[in-house]
Amino acid sequence: MAAVPRPPSLIERRWPGPSGAARPLVLAALTAAAVLGASTITMVRPGLGWLVAVLAGTAALAVAARPDATGASGRAAQVVWAAATVALVGVGTLRAAGWLFALCLLAAVVTGTLAVTGGRSPLGMLLAATLPPAATVRALPWAVRGLRDTRPAGSGIAVGRVLTSVAISAGLLTLFGLLFSSADAVFADLVSGLLPDVSVPGTIGWTFRLLLIGGGLLGAAYLVSRPPNLDGLRPGPARPAHRLEWTLPLVLLDALFAAFVLVQLTVLFGGSGHVLRTAGLTYAQYARGGFWQLLAVTGLTLLVIAVAARRAPKATRTDRLLVRALLGALTALSLVIVASALYRMQVYADAYGATRLRLVVATVELWLGLLFVLVGVAVVRLRATWLPRLVIGTAVLALLGLALVNPDRLIADRNVDRYLQTGRLDVDYVSGLSADAVPALARLPEPMRICALSRLAVELPWDGVWATNLGRERARPELDRIPVIGPASHCLVPRGW
Repeated sequence: MAAVPRPPSLIERRWPGPSGAARPLVLAALTAAAVLGASTITMVRPGLGWLVAVLAGTAALAVAARPDATGASGRAAQVVWAAATVALVGVGTLRAAGWLFALCLLAAVVTGTLAVTGGRSPLGMLLAATLPPAATVRALPWAVRGLRDTRPAGSGIAVGRVLTSVAISAGLLTLFGLLFSSADAVFADLVSGLLPDVSVPGTIGWTFRLLLIGGGLLGAAYLVSRPPNLDGLRPGPARPAHRLEWTLPLVLLDALFAAFVLVQLTVLFGGSGHVLRTAGLTYAQYARGGFWQLLAVTGLTLLVIAVAARRAPKATRTDRLLVRALLGALTALSLVIVASALYRMQVYADAYGATRLRLVVATVELWLGLLFVLVGVAVVRLRATWLPRLVIGTAVLALLGLALVNPDRLIADRNVDRYLQTGRLDVDYVSGLSADAVPALARLPEPMRICALSRLAVELPWDGVWATNLGRERARPELDRIPVIGPASHCLVPRGW
């Protein structure tokens, strides 16, 4: 009895994958990009190598992409996400702050996934996050078929010939590179900085990076060769709630928000001194005791608006007017709460100095405020199909904007200005900032300047070619003039934190 064929799953229907074998040119481009990426990426400090690796990977995937795989709008969206990925990884070449690069790298994983999958709807974006690991597994037979391709030279480029050409090129470069290195010491230093570490640990690390990057690029090439159809993945229409079921909770919530906003207006116009005298709190208690709660309120309000907008009936003109009025009022009141949270953080930073955490959470709150503006536009239009993409897009822009303002230097500038006014500075904290902060810390008077910069001077050796970073290069001339000192009593000053 013949076996009944298994019906295709949702992923198989939406993502059949490319037919046939991988093109030899694609495999050669992926191999070259993987080797280059494994050789240039530096794990200790971010630098130029990461940008070179992502540009090589993007070029290889451009070779693998087929122009007819997506429509014009789909291609434009993929190009935008790809450009965002390159920009996010490129932050490691400009800024020396490792924490900032880590955030950008996490965001680049998201934008890179969207670039190769093309998801647009919320459900499509969620499904897109699960596809890259599966794509690597599914791409293996596709790549093996391409490696077995023995077409004659007249019908294409065989993989064997490509590999032979690469091997001959590597041999010639190695031979003449060694000869030139032995002839000139400066050229030898340059070559040693370009080549990966050939020790046992270095070889193991290089092999691991090669497999990781190669597997990721292979899965991405499989996706861009025939992207999945994720545009039609949307939840079915929700059953509209009765008018009373959603109107009464929103009216009461609007009233609660309005009462809180009236108090916050007293704060904003009455000044922090009035609030501190009334509540009997310190600056730290007032700011820290309210900011995180207001941040949670902001996030929950976005969830409430999303659920209400989905369940609220919109069949009649009265229903649509109620939706716009109640959700619009909630959005506007939420913007005041965002302003209150930012004000609390400003009070805290003015009193106790700027830190990375305070700057990041203030940036997050600004981003949430922008989301409320976009939600307000969606409420007025009663359409939000574009909103999920803008949520991620604005988050990427906020992160790139944070990199543009050079956060570690901004933090150092704020703390130096505060020291010049009050004489209080946490030397341990500012000396732990990245090299981006050096130009600001150099404004400190002696001996505070040496105290703040001596640790950075010790911890900033030469990077090598692939770890080249603009922030560290700008800091080196200043740090070269700093004498190396150990812990000293004259570096202990009142902190006031």
